[in-house]
Amino acid sequence: MIDNLSEALEKLKLASTDSATDSVESCLDCLLKALANNNTEASMKIQEIGLLPLLPTLLNPQSSCTPKVANIIAELAKNEFMRSPCVEAGLIPPLIQLLNSTDQEVLLQTGRALGNICYDSHEGRSAVDLAGGAQIVAEHIKSLSQNTEPENEKLLTVFCGMLMNYSNDNDSLQAQLINMGVIPTLVKLLGIHSHNIALTEMCLIAFGNLAELESSKEQFASTNIAEELVRLFQKQSEHEKKEMIFEVLAPLAENDVIKLQLVEAGLVECLLEVVAQTVDGEREEDVTQLKTASDLMVLLLLGDESMQKLFEGGKGSVFQRVLSWIPSHNHQLQLAGALAIANFARNDGNCIHMVDTGIVQKLLELLDRHVEEGNVTVQHAALSALRNLAIPVVNKSKMLSAGVADVVLKFLQSEMPPVQFKLLGTLRMLIDTQAEAADQLGTNGKLVERLVEWCEAKDHAGVMGESNRLLSALIRHSKSKEVVKTVIQGGGVKHLVTMATSEHMIMQNEALVALGLIAALELVAAEKDFVGASLVSVLHKLLSDERSAPEIKYNSMILICAVMGSEPLHKEVQSLAFLDVVSKLRAHENKTVSHQASLTEQRLTAQS
Repeated sequence: MIDNLSEALEKLKLASTDSATDSVESCLDCLLKALANNNTEASMKIQEIGLLPLLPTLLNPQSSCTPKVANIIAELAKNEFMRSPCVEAGLIPPLIQLLNSTDQEVLLQTGRALGNICYDSHEGRSAVDLAGGAQIVAEHIKSLSQNTEPENEKLLTVFCGMLMNYSNDNDSLQAQLINMGVIPTLVKLLGIHSHNIALTEMCLIAFGNLAELESSKEQFASTNIAEELVRLFQKQSEHEKKEMIFEVLAPLAENDVIKLQLVEAGLVECLLEVVAQTVDGEREEDVTQLKTASDLMVLLLLGDESMQKLFEGGKGSVFQRVLSWIPSHNHQLQLAGALAIANFARNDGNCIHMVDTGIVQKLLELLDRHVEEGNVTVQHAALSALRNLAIPVVNKSKMLSAGVADVVLKFLQSEMPPVQFKLLGTLRMLIDTQAEAADQLGTNGKLVERLVEWCEAKDHAGVMGESNRLLSALIRHSKSKEVVKTVIQGGGVKHLVTMATSEHMIMQNEALVALGLIAALELVAAEKDFVGASLVSVLHKLLSDERSAPEIKYNSMILICAVMGSEPLHKEVQSLAFLDVVSKLRAHENKTVSHQASLTEQRLTAQS
């Protein structure tokens, strides 16, 4: 075969300068045969003998040999090592010229050749880009899109594949295709040619690539992609095919407009069916499909409109089905169910309805099943749901009566920062305005001890911030001497002083109010900690800093007045020239601040 090949190559070299078509044709047949027999070896031989630079002259639109020459290039370019040489041999411009042909076979082989040269090849893509090849192919696809003849569908498949190879993993080339309006054309193709498996798959791969780009979402949203994908999904029975559609749905469903379109097109019913079919499945593909379908369901609930549509005032069948996932024995479904509840719990009306219909009990039972050796993601999701449900004021006492705080405290020993973070947030939401609960939790020595420990979690800023905020909240909402004592004994005072220097105003303020209550209720017991944490100089800085908000200045002055009853702290106040700072604040534009400045000045003067 190789001898024949060498002979054919030599003949072809001679023939390319001559125009004896018959001899050229037989040489090309020999080459195709050799490539079919052993592509790599034949390609190396073709490159060695230096045939590539002769091929452009053979790519003559008028010649009957042209489709075979383009076919040979397509076969050669299947080898990675041949793609750059094809570009260097100047094959791209004549190939692009051939895209203007009306001959179906020429177009097919040219599309294959260009697609293979572009595959994973920067040089190939740049050359096609430079010659404007993508635009011509995109126009072909548009004009051929209505034709459902098998030969035409084959050509469409090749052209779509060529555009994919051209733009794959290349944001700027994908953006170029989007600007050419490729998306609406491909969506139309999917609708017209859904019976053609190869073309359908090519469209799905294209959507998967383009959907990753943010700029594509708007174009997708203006088409009927949601209906087409749902219709296609309903027809599929094979796992692989469903997975392909899922891979397109996931990035598209990140867009809120498309979320709603997918819900309206009936995707949710498809997802619920997948869940029902796979929940007891043992096969790996069942596990995969269950996860993908339930994750996608949760994603659809992230859009406000799509979520509200599915909630249907708490009577929606979808909402009811999702509720039934929580008591399931399948961890993936428990997780999706809890995350779905957290997503439904994004406005007061939904939260109030859910608490009134007994969802809290379901979540508590789920958490109880995950205390020992629990699944961290399920713990995190269930705590997220409880935290959201606890936001409306009317829900707090109901949730406390249901025993939420007691169940949440079972996770106090968790070493997982995401669980710690949600646990803290849930407790903070629950005790907001609930004096009795704040009193009960604030006198729980174990809880306070753990909070103080987490206030030092330097590696986990979220946990550290939430611990400080909960510590402050226990004091602010209980206003209780016992709670203040527990916090002082647990070593929490210094953390509240540090919290007063936070970059977040809301945290600064929470800290100052809590410190004010400590000074008012237990000044003597806290005195040592106040001195040790340099409270007075922190207050001096806050009052001197022009950037401090009015409420920060106001609460700092209240605190100054409160600590004057302690001799060592009084001495520190005197040594720091507070009078100068405070007297300046008498002219502050905020009336509450200026009034407090006058009172504080009187207090400082009287006690100096």
